[in-house]
Amino acid sequence: MAEICYQQGIRHVVVSPGSRSAALTLAFARHGGFQAHVCIDERSAGFIGLGIAQQIASPVVLICTSGSAAYNFAPAVSEAFFQQVPLLVLTADRPREWQHQYDGQTIYQTGIFGPHVKRSFEVSPDYQHTDVQWAINRITNEAINLASIAPLGPVHINVPIREPFYPNAQEDFRASDKVRVIKRQESEIIWPQSVWEELLDEWENAPKILIAGGQSRPHAALNAVLARINEEWQIPVLGDCIANLSGPDFIRHHDLFLSSKEAENLRPDLLITFGMSFLSKEFKQFIRRNPPKYHWNIGEDALLADPFQSVTREIAGKATPFFEIMFEKLDYQSFVENTDLGHDTEFHALWLQNERNAVRMQHEFLKNLSVFSDLTLLNSIFKFIENDFQLHVANSMSVRYANVLAVENQWSGVFANRGTSGIDGCVSTAIGAARVNGRPTLLVVGDVAFLYDRNGLLIDNLPQNLKIVVLNNAGGNIFRMIDGPGSLPELETYFETRHSFSAQRTCEDSGIAYFRVSDLAGTEAAVKDFLNFNGIALLEGFTDPVENTRAWKALKRVAHS
Repeated sequence: MAEICYQQGIRHVVVSPGSRSAALTLAFARHGGFQAHVCIDERSAGFIGLGIAQQIASPVVLICTSGSAAYNFAPAVSEAFFQQVPLLVLTADRPREWQHQYDGQTIYQTGIFGPHVKRSFEVSPDYQHTDVQWAINRITNEAINLASIAPLGPVHINVPIREPFYPNAQEDFRASDKVRVIKRQESEIIWPQSVWEELLDEWENAPKILIAGGQSRPHAALNAVLARINEEWQIPVLGDCIANLSGPDFIRHHDLFLSSKEAENLRPDLLITFGMSFLSKEFKQFIRRNPPKYHWNIGEDALLADPFQSVTREIAGKATPFFEIMFEKLDYQSFVENTDLGHDTEFHALWLQNERNAVRMQHEFLKNLSVFSDLTLLNSIFKFIENDFQLHVANSMSVRYANVLAVENQWSGVFANRGTSGIDGCVSTAIGAARVNGRPTLLVVGDVAFLYDRNGLLIDNLPQNLKIVVLNNAGGNIFRMIDGPGSLPELETYFETRHSFSAQRTCEDSGIAYFRVSDLAGTEAAVKDFLNFNGIALLEGFTDPVENTRAWKALKRVAHS
C-alpha cells in the first residue's frame, strides 16, 4: 500500500500512534519517501491532514489504530467531503470475527464514515492469498484515483490486521514485486456547439449580468479571465473573501450594502455562479428575494446545488475553461458583427458605486471607533499585514469579520473550513497548511474554537511561519450577534458558554511566543511586536462581548443607511 501511494505521487502521511496500526505506520515510516506528521489526537490529526491536502490539492494519507480512534477522524473527513479536499483514510481494525467478543478497541468500522466519503473499502486480513494481494493492489489504486478526481474528496480503506503485527528484528520492509500502479486518465468536458448557441441566446436576452464566485482555491488563470470580462465588458464580478478572487474592480463588500432598500436595483437578469459555498448570507437572501431570469451554475458535482433557489441551467465542468471559451466566442462574435455585446454597462456602474460607497463608509466608521473591540483589533492587524501572507479564518464571527475587513488585503490565499462550517479543527487545519505552504500564515480564531482544537498544538516541530490571533471575548460571541439567542435569558449559560480561560498556558506548553492586548492604546504596539516576532507567535485580544456586538451592529446599520 505504501509503495503504491508513493508511485501515485502521495508524499505526506499523518499518523496517530497506536498498536493495531503498527504495520501500516511502519510501512510508511520505513519507506523513506514520505514526510510523516505525528499527532496523538486523531481529531486534530485529521484536520492537520486536511490542511496539508487543502494546500497541495493532492491526497494525504491518514493512519490510525482501531476502535474509537477511527471515529475521531470523522469531523475532518466530513469537512473534507463537503469542502472537496482529497484524503486517503487508512483505519487499522481487528478482524470481524472478534466483534462482540469483549475484545478491546473493536467496533463496527466497515463503512464507519457513511456517506461522508466518496467510497469506503475493506481489505481481507488474509494477506497471504494471492487473490487478496491482487485485491489490495487494486483497491489502493482505485481509492487514490477516486480521491484525486473531481469532485475531490476523502476515501476510506478499513484494514483488519491479525496478530502478530509487530515485525521481528530479522524481518525486512520492502514493497512486493507484484506492485502494480494503475493510473486513471481524466476526460476533458467539451461543450458542443448546440449548447453554446443556447447559452449565447440567453446571454443576449439578459442585459444585466452578474458573475459570482463561491469558495475556491486561488487560481491565477481564473482571476485573469474574470478580470478581462470585468474590465473589457463592464460586467460585475463578486466574491466573498474565501472565493480568492482578485481584481481591481471586483465586488467584495456586498455584505455591507445588499440589505439596503435600494439593493433591488442590483438584481441581475443572468447570474453565473461557480465554486462551492457562499459565505455571505446577505447575498444569498438578496438573490432569493430577487431571482434572475437565468442562473447558470458551473461545477463538477454530480448533485444539483441550488442554495439561491434560482438555478435554471447546470453547466458541468471547470469554471476557468468555461469563461475562457465564452470570452473567445463572444469576443469573436462582437468582432464579426461589429457590434457591442448588448449588455447594460450601467448595471456594472451601479454595483461599483455601491461597492465604493460601502468602502468609504466602512473606513469612516472604523476610523471613528473609540472603544477596543474585535473590529478595532482586526482592523489594526490587517493594516500591518504584508501581501504575501496566507489567511486562515475560523468559523462563527472570525470568518464574518474577515469577509468585511480582510478583503482589501492582497493575500496569497484565504482559507476557511466552510464545508461543514464547524468550529472544530480550524487551528489544526492552519497548522497543516503552514507546514507545507512555505509562506507566512495568519490564523484568526475565536476563543471557543481555539480551546476546542488546541490539541493540534501538541505536535512536534510546530511551523515557525504561523501567527495566531485569538479573539477572546470569554464565550461564543456570535450568539449575541444573531437573532434568537441574543434576547434569551439563557444566553450566557447555554449559548455563549461564558469562561475565564486564556491561551497563555497553552502557549507556554507548546513553546509559542505569547502577546496580549486589552485596550485601544496598546493595540498598535502589540500588533507590531507580534507580527515582527521571528517564529510562531500568538496574540490574544481580550474584548468585551457587549462592545463587540454594539460595534458590529453599528457597522451594519451605517452601511445599510
